Amino acid sequence: MSARKHELDSVVGPVYSRVVQTPADRYSKVVMTAPPTLPKSRQRLILAVLMVCSLLIWLDNTVLSITLETLADPVQGLGASPAELQWATGAYTLVFATLMFTAGAMGDSFGHRNVLAIGLVIFAGASIWAAYAGDAGQLIAARAAMGVGAALIMPANFAILLWTFTGAGRATAIAISSTSTGVGMAAGPVLAGLLLGHFWWGSVFLVNVPIIVVALTGIVFLVPNFRSPSVRPMDPAGILLSITGLAALTYGVIRAGQVDDWSRWDVWAPTAAGIALLVVFVLVELRTEAPSFDPRLLAQRMFGGGNASMALLFFSVAAITFYNAFYMQGALGYSPMKAGLANVPTAVGAVVGAPLGARLVRRWSLRPVAVPALTVAALTMGAVGFLDLHTPLLWIALLLLAQGLSVGMVMAPVTGALLSSLPLERSGAGSAVTNTARQVGSVIGIAVGGTIMSIAYRDAIEPSLGSVPEAVRDNSRVSAEQARHVAATIDQPALARAADRAFIHAMHVGAVWIMLITLVAVVVLMIALPAAGKKNPAPEPEYEGARSAEPHSTA
Repeated sequence: MSARKHELDSVVGPVYSRVVQTPADRYSKVVMTAPPTLPKSRQRLILAVLMVCSLLIWLDNTVLSITLETLADPVQGLGASPAELQWATGAYTLVFATLMFTAGAMGDSFGHRNVLAIGLVIFAGASIWAAYAGDAGQLIAARAAMGVGAALIMPANFAILLWTFTGAGRATAIAISSTSTGVGMAAGPVLAGLLLGHFWWGSVFLVNVPIIVVALTGIVFLVPNFRSPSVRPMDPAGILLSITGLAALTYGVIRAGQVDDWSRWDVWAPTAAGIALLVVFVLVELRTEAPSFDPRLLAQRMFGGGNASMALLFFSVAAITFYNAFYMQGALGYSPMKAGLANVPTAVGAVVGAPLGARLVRRWSLRPVAVPALTVAALTMGAVGFLDLHTPLLWIALLLLAQGLSVGMVMAPVTGALLSSLPLERSGAGSAVTNTARQVGSVIGIAVGGTIMSIAYRDAIEPSLGSVPEAVRDNSRVSAEQARHVAATIDQPALARAADRAFIHAMHVGAVWIMLITLVAVVVLMIALPAAGKKNPAPEPEYEGARSAEPHSTA
């Protein structure tokens, strides 16, 4: 028996470095299950399929960032305001964040392959809807529907990876899988530029459909339907509280940017209500016998602190990416293709940084690698404050390369450490906690970053509006894109130049705030991670016999 236990321990032991008990199992014996061993060739093919699914999520995010400037154009796009663009981006992330923990529980109960396939089908249908949206409201609704699909895809994707690979192979698979992030970041902007140069803006959403067809084919023929042996109930109260809480908070922050007045009831009331609902959500989840989103996981110093730090990093990345889209195509006047190519250094940095960070962690441990990398990421975001209307493309490319490299070096190894600490039987819900924290950081980052930009822009453009006709003055206050359109209409090139200067000022103000928030993430990560050579004690799990240990799976 001891020999058998040692054999299993060498295979799946790293996954169970920490066991978190819920009310349901607090007084029961913890029994772990081991995944079946699949042939190496099939494992590699499954990893390829999972990378295509992950690529789809990142590709969609980066494609949209290049399309924002076009969507803001009253002639070529939808004439969307900054607030509408924040919602077009944020609605997707909001639904993505709030449904992921429920999607993880669905995968544990009904099979991760089934949930992944359904998510891809929903994503395809919503992409077609977004491509043919007639106004900003329809686009926002379609993006929210895409968020539903993404929420089903991501937790199932991580859970299947954890079930498929064991031991040292799991860490390698996570590192390889993370490169899809860089590929999506690299391909997305270039693909968007190519499509926008030859087709209408909706084509950037239709490109998702053939990718989904390839992914679904691989899922049907290769991926087993892994699921947890214990079926957990759904959590309707958690879903309702999390969605309404985050939506209210996001609305309040975006509304503040529209009216430039935090004292208005339509700003502070939804903001306060959102915070209160999220507090109630946490309290309800703590009292639920089998919560889909388990806040107790966040009580662990490393898991909780690591996720908090990564949420702040995603906050900063989302905000700085939002600025970058308008800076290159709006202020600098780059074409979509040139802007896409200019963003490639970010992706190259991320692709190089992920495996480099993993290699350095094996040599020096996580803390001495991740903390300095995150510090450099913060400084690169602050350096955006030095960019202006005459900055050479070479300097922008070098800054983006350093930014992508540093973010990749911290994100990949920290993600691997957090996922490897999860109990396998709760892989879907546990990985959803990690992804939910990051997506919440992204949606708040877009809302706060966009609000800072809107307020700072209006303050900076106001002195230049004295000679602008009253009928179009309000449009000039909305955004630099609207001001440029007004300037072309009334033949006032001075207004366009003033709009560019006002945007640069707003971007500089936002960059300082983003850098400070990322430095807070550095402090949190430093506290969360153990010093080199130190390990947190973990209880020894007990294992079932070989036959009873196999998870429920149908090939």
